[in-house]
Amino acid sequence: MKSLTLFEASTHKWIVLGRDAEKPEKIIDTNQYLIQTADAAMILDPGGVELFAPMLAAILKEIPLHKVTHLFASHQDPDIISSLGLWDEVLKNATLYCPWLWEGFVRHFGMNSIKFAAIEDRGGRMALGPLELEFVPAHYLHSSGNIHVYDSLSGILFCGDVGAALEPPEAPMFVENFEEHIPKMRYFHQRWMPSNEAKQHWIRRVRKLKITMLCPQHGRIFRGEQVNQFLDWFEGLEVGLGNFNG
Repeated sequence: MKSLTLFEASTHKWIVLGRDAEKPEKIIDTNQYLIQTADAAMILDPGGVELFAPMLAAILKEIPLHKVTHLFASHQDPDIISSLGLWDEVLKNATLYCPWLWEGFVRHFGMNSIKFAAIEDRGGRMALGPLELEFVPAHYLHSSGNIHVYDSLSGILFCGDVGAALEPPEAPMFVENFEEHIPKMRYFHQRWMPSNEAKQHWIRRVRKLKITMLCPQHGRIFRGEQVNQFLDWFEGLEVGLGNFNG
């Protein structure tokens, strides 16, 4: 599994972990993120059960395990959080932040030691050591209860399935040419995102933020001008186009 530092300052550090070439062939490729401060760390969408071993090894290269104090799940999907039961075995003093709607679902993955902290529909804020993170509502993108994470100091928005592309592990970590990247995103967004109204609500909200990077859970990261390119493209995209012909 590859790891790449996205942001580093005296206050904290962002690392993306992914592009696992050893993952099973039929398992979708995912990006996991680590936010690290001096004495605390949070793993964002820690991944599926099949990624636990490489994720644990990658995390231990960055920090001692006792410093992983928080997990975050943007929603309930297995590629997001089905590793929870295994993290529960190794993290004895951690808290999982997750939309309240999915507590009864994610507990099926196993959670005895880890504490559950419900995120309300309107979002909210949390402290990770000296760092304040904002929970940004992203309902119906694609989950009916979905939350993103924004860090105003780095300008990074972890945007879950928004901006996702389905690509092989050898794909680059960053978008290199936005126009060439569009075909890799279009079908995913049109099929998995059910609501144009919810999409527009999210776009209006995030345009008010100062974003330097959009970091999705699948595919490549957008940075700089590509952030606005993506927002403009997504704003004009008709979503909720399922296969009604069976």
